[in-house]
Amino acid sequence: MTTSLLYPSQCYLGEGPFWHAERKSCFWVDIEGEKLLEYKWIEKTVQCRELDFRVTLVVQDKNDHLILGLEGGVARYNLDSENLSWLIDVEKDYPKHRCNDGKVDSKGRLWLGTLHMDFNEGSGSLYSLDENLLLNKKHGNLTIANGLAWSPDNTRLYFIDSPTNKVQSFVFDEPTGHIIFEKDVIHIPKEMGAPDGMAIDEEGMLWIAQWGGFGVYRWNPLDGKLLSVLKLPVPNVSSCAFAGENLDHLIITTARQDLSEDELKKYPESGDLFCAKLSVKGMKTNKCSF
Repeated sequence: MTTSLLYPSQCYLGEGPFWHAERKSCFWVDIEGEKLLEYKWIEKTVQCRELDFRVTLVVQDKNDHLILGLEGGVARYNLDSENLSWLIDVEKDYPKHRCNDGKVDSKGRLWLGTLHMDFNEGSGSLYSLDENLLLNKKHGNLTIANGLAWSPDNTRLYFIDSPTNKVQSFVFDEPTGHIIFEKDVIHIPKEMGAPDGMAIDEEGMLWIAQWGGFGVYRWNPLDGKLLSVLKLPVPNVSSCAFAGENLDHLIITTARQDLSEDELKKYPESGDLFCAKLSVKGMKTNKCSF
């Protein structure tokens, strides 16, 4: 498996890749650059929308709207008018807290993590936001709440708190969204980098972007074994998502953050968007219910 450059975005902190099937576009964000980017798959063109907030996650809403996770809360974004409508505050009263990664489950609930921007240990949490805009705290005492994925049968939620270098498995009750911690299913050696964002394929295997690890690693959550590595020419690999009309491409975000001037000269494509054609397909993206 090989990767290729999809777009030279040069994001300071590229994150949150997401495939929008109806628009045939992939979205991603530059958190610190306060940008929402859209790569149009057919035209091979990019539109960059600048916001007035750190934007950390993007998921699909009804019609031509997106739901964005921001510094301080969650908002609805109209792609046509570019109007931002605030929906709910999330830890807005906590200085230097912001949303981080997030995904939508099969019932349309938005799951999102938070963190302290100085990465204070134990300051982060994991929440779910339901169709009535009720925010439910699901997991606390986290540091960098990151990747989320559900097993193909929706009986397990996989979750990453990056500094632990582990992937946790929770028994997931699909109708209610209730979770119960089950066990740590993957332990990632420090020399392979820290786990960041992740995606799951139709075989139930996890594709994990590993910060400092120069790649996306495919792991089996059933036995904890490493299956393959998708290498990249940059160290700080932040997230990934399945894309394309057949969901057989993996789009990969990267970052310039935490790299010295010498490292940026050595790895000039840091912050760019990459893509790989795979032999396995991903899972269909869910839409928000609110």
